Amino acid sequence: MLQTSVLDRFKDFWQGVMLLPFVRLFIRLGISPDTVTLVGTVGVCAGALVFFPTGHLLVGAVFITAFVFSDLIDGKMARELGRTSKFGAFWDSTLDRFGDGAIFVGLALYFSGPGDSYLYECLSLYGLVMGSVTSYARARAESLGMDAKGGIAERADRLVLILVATGLSGLFDLPVLLHVALWVLALAATYTVVFRVLKVHRQAVALDQASALPADPVEPVAGPASESTPTGGPASDGTL
Repeated sequence: MLQTSVLDRFKDFWQGVMLLPFVRLFIRLGISPDTVTLVGTVGVCAGALVFFPTGHLLVGAVFITAFVFSDLIDGKMARELGRTSKFGAFWDSTLDRFGDGAIFVGLALYFSGPGDSYLYECLSLYGLVMGSVTSYARARAESLGMDAKGGIAERADRLVLILVATGLSGLFDLPVLLHVALWVLALAATYTVVFRVLKVHRQAVALDQASALPADPVEPVAGPASESTPTGGPASDGTL
């Protein structure tokens, strides 16, 4: 699809051109991809929980964006080193939940303080919950052997929208930009969760029906015919 190819080219450009010097530097220094993932997550959490609650939306968005690039750096480092680690994939996905959660918690704290809006505080918390459910639905479906991909609120989409809206809201002093973004995310995340639940439900019903069908009876396979010997002993022709 066009959207996918554009995003892929953007990702390849950053990984292969802009961030490549950092990738090679970290490799020379002996820093592991897992360490880069951890530092990036700590940076995202710190930016969201320090700057957003105090009303520094633009600074927070820029600070977080700088550390979000760790997601691109650690993956490129792993490929450069030729490493394929199941723990690395688990570690990356787990820490992503911390970073995403911190962003929406930071916004909720902002709306409970300088932003002064109970409605958008609740909407920020709703975004936190639905973001986690969106990711969990896919992970749980895949663990059961089903597919739950799809929808309109993938993690990258949510992250880009909320950071751009937050930064522009702080830059131009237009809170409405952040308000609109939160409504869009709430609707998109709700649609995505419902879409994935229905998709998994169709697959689960089909699998349950298939497993409930009676198995075809297995006919016994006849062995080769064998001659039987009378119990009275070997046959005799009556001669001595």
